[in-house]
Amino acid sequence: MSTIEIFILALIQGLTEFLPISSSAHLILPSQLLGWVDQGQGYDVAVHVGTLLAVLLYFRKEVGNMALAWFGTLARDKVAVEGSQANFDGKLAWWILFASIPLGLAGYFGNDFISQHLRTAAVIAATTILFGILLGFADIKAKQMVSIEKLGFKGAMLIGLAQALALIPGTSRSGITMTVGLMLGLSRTNAARFSFLLSIPAIAMAGGYLTVKFLTSGEGVDWQAMMLGSGLSFLSAYACIHYFLILVDKVGMMPFVIYRLLLGVGLLWFIFA
Repeated sequence: MSTIEIFILALIQGLTEFLPISSSAHLILPSQLLGWVDQGQGYDVAVHVGTLLAVLLYFRKEVGNMALAWFGTLARDKVAVEGSQANFDGKLAWWILFASIPLGLAGYFGNDFISQHLRTAAVIAATTILFGILLGFADIKAKQMVSIEKLGFKGAMLIGLAQALALIPGTSRSGITMTVGLMLGLSRTNAARFSFLLSIPAIAMAGGYLTVKFLTSGEGVDWQAMMLGSGLSFLSAYACIHYFLILVDKVGMMPFVIYRLLLGVGLLWFIFA
């Protein structure tokens, strides 16, 4: 890859991983529309590492509290889990782990089919429009009265089941999880925060899968591209999380809905023209 391709793809990964507009779609589009060569599995690993580090660093306090409380539940340590907040942190950790199972299973059993048949501009156009409309509907109808504490295991699992659909390019992992979160009554900010926390095992699983594929492929390592891609995706992802939480609280999801609809229509025009 050229330096400009490394730069643009890293920014795309970092920005779109957490915005409700589908990172997989935007990473596929350059090759579909511009004829760019595939970035390679090593580069995919690098940019996933960058986005994972960004979300872990941004939510370091929440992640640390959840990890401590989760280990407390395993050890039945009364000191570690005493108090309502610590008790909830332990529950939240379990909710996120269980809610990540559907995505892992869907990826394990369906990844090959999706890679061979669904990574096309036509599929991306259709899913971009369809799930964009659903996001807009959820944003308009959302009651925004339920806190994450009252989401419950059932609600967390519903969001986790929806997350499995994000394997279809154009769906958007963050978009579909925020959509279901809003439909369950979460506020926009809480829906986004839960989606970001749920992304941690999701990105870790995707990065782990890509790492195994990379190590067994015998593909050469372009360390400069990997380091640059990882650093740029980290910076763009961290900034994206911060400003998205501010923006969505003020204006809601509609700017991203409009963007998705315009992108989907533009892709359809490109396909049929």
